[in-house]
Amino acid sequence: MPRTRRIIPDDLPLHIMVRGNNKQKIFQEDIDKKYYLYLLFKLKRYHGIDIYHYCLMDNHVHLVLLSRVPPLLSRFMMKVDLSYFFLFRNKYGYVGHLFQNRFKNNVIGHDEYLLQCGKYIELNPVRGGIVTKPEDYPFSSYRFYSQGCKDLLITPNPIYIALSEKEEIDGSFISISWSMTYCSPRTKLSIAVTSGQIRSSEKWNNGMAC
Repeated sequence: MPRTRRIIPDDLPLHIMVRGNNKQKIFQEDIDKKYYLYLLFKLKRYHGIDIYHYCLMDNHVHLVLLSRVPPLLSRFMMKVDLSYFFLFRNKYGYVGHLFQNRFKNNVIGHDEYLLQCGKYIELNPVRGGIVTKPEDYPFSSYRFYSQGCKDLLITPNPIYIALSEKEEIDGSFISISWSMTYCSPRTKLSIAVTSGQIRSSEKWNNGMAC
């Protein structure tokens, strides 16, 4: 049976989800998540991808993104997942399919639902019982929006910017009316999204911290 053709608009954001085969873990250690984030960062620019929100769970990945060149989205996801699979296979001696089918995508639209979708995926670690507060989970975009933490992976959500009282994009910091978006104290937390084992990009290593 032929695959259903994807509908990928060039002017509307998408919610992307990637799952492990049979819901198995695709990330065994924190460094695995860091490497996946690095792959997203490394490849997004060359494929016309703006990532607004993300959350990496043990057995699945959520992304909210805009594909400015729709034909390149599938290639982007294929390169990210295939590169990660090679690492996973070599590291753990894994045999078989790591990911379940192709990635799923749903059109969101440029409205308040875009913001709500971002908040929803960033609260996954809380709903899953991993942390009690979303700011305690280092593998999502929550800290970028709630605390102004530096994150080069993120292109600020345009709806979030529209609600802002003040923008300071050059420092990857945005001061926002928190009551309208995220209800979280603006306490500085420290987060290094890369480790010494990933040295391919100094810009990346210095670009995701709080």
